[in-house]
Amino acid sequence: MVTRMNPTPTPAPAATAGTATAAPAQGPRHTITPRKPKFAFDQVPRHWFGGSKLGTHISNGVNMLFPQGERFFVRSVNHFLDQIDDPELVAQARGFFGQEGRHASAHDDYNDMLRAQGYRIDRFLAAFTWFGTNVTERLMPPELRLAATAAAEHFTAIMAENAFHKQILSVAHPTMKSLLEWHAAEEIEHKSVAFDVLQRVNPSYALRVAGLAVAASQLAAWWVIGTTMLLVQDRLTLAELREERRLMKLHRKDDEGIAKRVFARGIREYLRRDFHPANNDNFHLAEALLRRAGVTA
Repeated sequence: MVTRMNPTPTPAPAATAGTATAAPAQGPRHTITPRKPKFAFDQVPRHWFGGSKLGTHISNGVNMLFPQGERFFVRSVNHFLDQIDDPELVAQARGFFGQEGRHASAHDDYNDMLRAQGYRIDRFLAAFTWFGTNVTERLMPPELRLAATAAAEHFTAIMAENAFHKQILSVAHPTMKSLLEWHAAEEIEHKSVAFDVLQRVNPSYALRVAGLAVAASQLAAWWVIGTTMLLVQDRLTLAELREERRLMKLHRKDDEGIAKRVFARGIREYLRRDFHPANNDNFHLAEALLRRAGVTA
């Protein structure tokens, strides 16, 4: 259950000299409970998203990234944990670490499922890991990595909310639906943690925007590359691709693809100077998603 821990918003510290703006007010705190459900991936068919190759691989394309991505998020926040003097935020961060660690482990199993289904993903994942290690983590300063994590968590929270409101997973295989709804619920629960740590460490608006640029560009690029790789391995013709895209639009019942639904919305919201993840009070959706996924603490 999502339980309010501090119903009175606590202001974050004012911006330091030279920063563009004061930090947004911190929203109400919520408990963050790591859970460890089990998933029978051996029962999942190759094209688990309602039989759609395109729908399946758009989802696979981003889900493949989660083991390395989640562990990067944990390292980025943990780097600054000893600088946080708010015990409640520290407790939230430790809950965040537990949730993200279990997401990474579940998606390791997910990637093993893709291998068992015959997909050749290891060269792609090796390239993604190399880039993360040798470019993102080696060349970017810790504060920028934290800012990128805060922005990435905003995007994942939007995807989580869409999973509920847009009923995107309604045609998914039950195992995958349960996995992704559990993951979505916990993304909503901990969506403010990295941002709150960033505001404590350095509330610079310029740093926040730089992190957004890093997160949006890297997420979009690797998502497209991964999805394309899987579609090529399934040997979709252009005619098949167009037909599957048409059917997906019919299923969505709107014209909002990922670019508009996730990236355009996420960037627009995040650029507001008074943005805080808790401004979108959708924490109740976490409870609903967990019930639908059949997951308990």
